[in-house]
Amino acid sequence: MKQYVFFVASCLCVTKMTFYEFIKLNFFCFFSRPSMTHLAERKIIEQIARQQRTSDRLVKGIGDDCAVVAGADGIVDLWTMDTLIESVHFDLSWHPPQLLGRKAVSVNVSDIAAMGGTPRFALFALGLPSACTKEVVDRLLDGVFTALSDYDVVLAGGDTVFSPERIMLTITICGEMAGKDVCYRDSALPGDEVWVSGHLGNAACGLELCRRHMQHDHRYVQLVNAHCDPVPQVVLGRLLAGSGLIHAMMDLSDGLATDLAHVCKASNVGAEIEADQVPLAAPLITAAESLGVAALDFALSGGEDYQLVFTVPGENRAALEKLCAQHGRPIFRLGKIVDGTKVFLHQDGQRRDITFSGYEHRF
Repeated sequence: MKQYVFFVASCLCVTKMTFYEFIKLNFFCFFSRPSMTHLAERKIIEQIARQQRTSDRLVKGIGDDCAVVAGADGIVDLWTMDTLIESVHFDLSWHPPQLLGRKAVSVNVSDIAAMGGTPRFALFALGLPSACTKEVVDRLLDGVFTALSDYDVVLAGGDTVFSPERIMLTITICGEMAGKDVCYRDSALPGDEVWVSGHLGNAACGLELCRRHMQHDHRYVQLVNAHCDPVPQVVLGRLLAGSGLIHAMMDLSDGLATDLAHVCKASNVGAEIEADQVPLAAPLITAAESLGVAALDFALSGGEDYQLVFTVPGENRAALEKLCAQHGRPIFRLGKIVDGTKVFLHQDGQRRDITFSGYEHRF
């Protein structure tokens, strides 16, 4: 209270306002500020993109998993950044701090994988509230550095700040690859087949199990781990990008329905997906029944799978399957790219529009 009184007195002294004028101004500012409750993440990104400056070295800016910056000798740098905020992205009552640290790194590495690159350097910003204990910080940092070591990424710098209420982690990863091999999300063509790199919906189901305090059930270890400690598909991403067999690719962070819609929007195409071809793990089907939720809904709308979705010309199918089998990488065909702009799901004789029906931040 004393701090607030001092703040008000300072404002009155500097601005020469009366106390009544100060209160009236703050009342107006508080109640007349524009509401953000109707703003969706995509709209804000589009607004930011419209004001983006260009550069001769900026090959790709906003609108893909990574920014692509031209380097020397045909090599490009890949830049990505992601933030995790307590009570929005994680809850420490069920998410072990060490796994949280790992996840903060992994979700960024997944963006590098989606372009086909290799992660190299990281920047790390950490916001901590005063209530955070040293034990939590130690375990969280252990997770961050373990993950950086696992992916052979070097920490190049960062920042630490006070956060009033919640833990916040922001990580930037810089990767690299041959510019000619970069896989963008805007390269899908009608006639391409749609493939994914693994089972979908596990992470979202794991999150729901945690929310219902069912995370300790031994039957669901795979699902809870998928949420708390995702594994980015770095090796497969490099393999696909270097093969020359695929067209478009991105990682699945917001659910198949939304992320495939991003590919379609960027490529100016549509997609048709077969429900019975969406790969669902047996534990997911069991857990979904216990939760009273359709297993397919976790795959379509849940998010945080961090698998890869990619499109492949039909004539390359045999070569793709052979390549992935040789490297022990299971892949699954879901449907096809078509003319149009929407993503449709075929299920039980019905055709349903699922465009952008996955997870999206709203403000």
